[in-house]
Amino acid sequence: MADHKIDAYLVLRSGGRLLAGRDRIHLLEAVAEHGSISKAAKAMGLSYKTAWEAVDAINNLLPTPAFLTRTSGRVGGAADITPEGRRLITVFHRLEEHLTKISTLIAEEGLEEIGDALLWASGFKVSARNKFIVEVVNVRRWPVDVEVELKVSDDHTIHATITNAAAEQLDLAPGRKALALIKAPFVRLVTPDEASKLRRNVFRGVVKRRVDAEVHSEVNLDIGGGKTIVAVVPRQDAEDLEIAENAEAAVTFEADHVIIAVQ
Repeated sequence: MADHKIDAYLVLRSGGRLLAGRDRIHLLEAVAEHGSISKAAKAMGLSYKTAWEAVDAINNLLPTPAFLTRTSGRVGGAADITPEGRRLITVFHRLEEHLTKISTLIAEEGLEEIGDALLWASGFKVSARNKFIVEVVNVRRWPVDVEVELKVSDDHTIHATITNAAAEQLDLAPGRKALALIKAPFVRLVTPDEASKLRRNVFRGVVKRRVDAEVHSEVNLDIGGGKTIVAVVPRQDAEDLEIAENAEAAVTFEADHVIIAVQ
């Protein structure tokens, strides 16, 4: 009798965005083993930047972070895996085992006996660098547009402005889960004085990384609670504000630059 066992490849998505696949789970396990992002990246043959981006993506899409990082110098990257991260590893491996069983059954019996068992695995992709699972806290309607307050965590709230038509289509109401998206070029750096005058969508934190190109700089800001905001700004702005790794900084974005997605 032929061996019908199939090695299924599982991908977990949160709010339509990649949360974890086999590579990211292996990265989690490598961090747990080595206690360092840089060492884990080296062990897996990844660049330090790629590993950091994966860490940020996982943390931003979980209720509580999978990693707790301790930046020390430009390439320090010391990190501890949290109980949430260990649960993610365990759940992923269990789901992968179940998916392998389903895939093997398909090979043996065909699709007729499976029904809709695999439909949950479908998802979509978005280009925005900043992605947060949020909860709708308040919806305030005006004649032209709608103000939506979105809870990222106990310490962080995003304010968005959308049209009445969009609010109706999304069926937004307090308590509903959603995905908030902000493209990195829409996030701008602000001075401490300007930040103190802003009432909404201002986030303060510590610079985790600054990567410079000829015209632009990418700034990754740790805002606490395992959350990170990425800004792509003119390099001259980063230099004028003396943005440096491990230094404090603040960013903001306009409410009408927030994209809200629901399932």
